[in-house]
Amino acid sequence: MTTVVVTHAVGNMDTWLGGGEERKALFANFSSSHRIFRHTEEDDLVSIVWEDVDLNKMKALLDSPEGKAAEAAHTVTDPIEIYIEVEDGKAVSGEMLSFDPAARTLVFRATPNGTATALSFARFRRLTLSNPLQPAPQIPGAPVERIPAAAQEREYRLESAGLGEPLTGRTAGHVETTHGLYLFKPIHEEASLQRQFVPRSAYGHCEFGDSAEEVAAKRWASTPAALLQAIERQQRMPVLPLGHALRELGLLTESQLARALAQQPGNMALGEMLVASGMISSSDLQTAIAHKMGYPLVDLTRFPIDPQAVAKLPRRLAVEYRAVPLMLDRKRLIVAVYKPSRAARLQGLHGLGEVVPVLAPKAQLLVSLSRLAHDVWAPVVPQAREFFETTSY
Repeated sequence: MTTVVVTHAVGNMDTWLGGGEERKALFANFSSSHRIFRHTEEDDLVSIVWEDVDLNKMKALLDSPEGKAAEAAHTVTDPIEIYIEVEDGKAVSGEMLSFDPAARTLVFRATPNGTATALSFARFRRLTLSNPLQPAPQIPGAPVERIPAAAQEREYRLESAGLGEPLTGRTAGHVETTHGLYLFKPIHEEASLQRQFVPRSAYGHCEFGDSAEEVAAKRWASTPAALLQAIERQQRMPVLPLGHALRELGLLTESQLARALAQQPGNMALGEMLVASGMISSSDLQTAIAHKMGYPLVDLTRFPIDPQAVAKLPRRLAVEYRAVPLMLDRKRLIVAVYKPSRAARLQGLHGLGEVVPVLAPKAQLLVSLSRLAHDVWAPVVPQAREFFETTSY
């Protein structure tokens, strides 16, 4: 037999001390006796000394749902308010005291003074944390930040593993693990996220729709022929409303645009209001204004960049002017930018000839420029966002 000593953070000491008889009965399953020492330097710490411990019984009990429920009941921490969806559309609210993905259980109580119960993941369909994730406090003078809903928010549909109705909703990203699916529901006009969890036992198949940005990108030029046709049509294109240009760029969802138009003050331009509210950035607005005036859009994730065009524009200049060389059309060098003025500055450089600008999102440009280094990795390694040499403009 063995003596075991542990130090334990108990949260509320008065509540913990009140559960002595229950702990005594629990500890008797694996130990002949125990003593408890309260720390003087830390109000919430105790040391427990167990004598003549059967280690196998101790581990089995402490890892069991009953043991975890007892630990949660005697370790008073700040509870997490949740509501749980079960079968037939029913839901129950309460407090979560612990969450153990490895054991696929959580400890739940319906009221603050209620009994803590170990709840298996198999007994519910979806868990929602009531308190949302809030953005960090804004630094004075810094731009307002919001969730990039147009790029990340998408519909999901989870087919039930049994006979229940599918689970549906919208999420700004997701993480799937062996024990379940973590979802992030945008709320408060995309200013915060509500966290949700669906156990793996609750669904058999999951489907995610396209984001507004991905839907828009399907209409952008992705081949040399389509891009040349778009450039040829440019002179005949009507001037677009700014909201329409933002939608075609995939910078706003339809609901965001409708809400912005309804809230627009009479003395403020739409673009100015969107930047001030954090829904788009100032560089997004500049790109949208250029597209409004007829500049075509190219999808750099699908467009086959011509090596001869890359050789025409030195990488140093491509980085400096934030211009991705795409293709040569006779004597014309076609480059992707997010500010047409950058291409205009390239016109005067010796040896480049006529430079024709088309538009691409800033994020795509940064990825493409980082991959213009002439090495064997660039053609075969999947695109990924990484540190970029210049970030000031």
